[in-house]
Amino acid sequence: MTRTDGYLLDNQQTEAGQRFDAFATLFDPTTFRHIERFGIGSGWRCWEVGAGGTSVVSWLAKKVGPTGRVVATDIDTSWATSAARSPVEVRVHDVGAEEPPGEGFDLVHARLVLVHVPDRERALRSMVKALRPGGRLLVEDGDPALQPLVCPDEYGPEQQLANRLRQGFRSLLAERGADLAYGRKLPRLLREAGLNGVEADAYFPVTSPACADLESATIRQIRDQLVTAGLATHQDIDRHLANVATGSMDLATAPMISAWGRKG
Repeated sequence: MTRTDGYLLDNQQTEAGQRFDAFATLFDPTTFRHIERFGIGSGWRCWEVGAGGTSVVSWLAKKVGPTGRVVATDIDTSWATSAARSPVEVRVHDVGAEEPPGEGFDLVHARLVLVHVPDRERALRSMVKALRPGGRLLVEDGDPALQPLVCPDEYGPEQQLANRLRQGFRSLLAERGADLAYGRKLPRLLREAGLNGVEADAYFPVTSPACADLESATIRQIRDQLVTAGLATHQDIDRHLANVATGSMDLATAPMISAWGRKG
């Protein structure tokens, strides 16, 4: 397949907000647990890379208080603008192509972002550059190749269809340059970037209402691309969405790998 430019999951679509809500339900507790361990508090300066929605940005704002600063950046900030009040600054920014929006940050965080960035190496360098000495970097990304199925328990035709559509989704992501094995590389990449005390763990939701919401929103968002690429028919997609709506399917996500380290 030839590579296609452009982000597959456009923030301008209605389904993007539903995906952000599902991500918040699924992954915010893990993200917040890690950042709490860093000792975040009043006056911290934070850069939220690829902010997307507002859940992490709003949480950071409460933690750093009026003396702190939260810079929230994305190539499309349409879903984050509602959080643009002190101490939050929302900026349009491409982490893979532009200089960081400042330096001396106590925390830089990116979740489910770098896997989609064409120049991931430059993006990671930029994030490390933006940290103060002793500042913390937390990068969280999926690894769809590590666990490629939406239904790990493939026991019937509904699950087989779901997994076939997930394979199609992965094909579309790969066409656009996504690294489907990126998550597992994060510990090594953070060490190679010069960070100290690098650690990592993973969170793997196997089934929940939020997993079903995420699957439904994602499939509806990429419906036309799946059909155009010959990876599914509209009938396939309608049948799958109806199956998901029954609430009887165990739908998983790719493992989200969290890796963190400290700048020397």
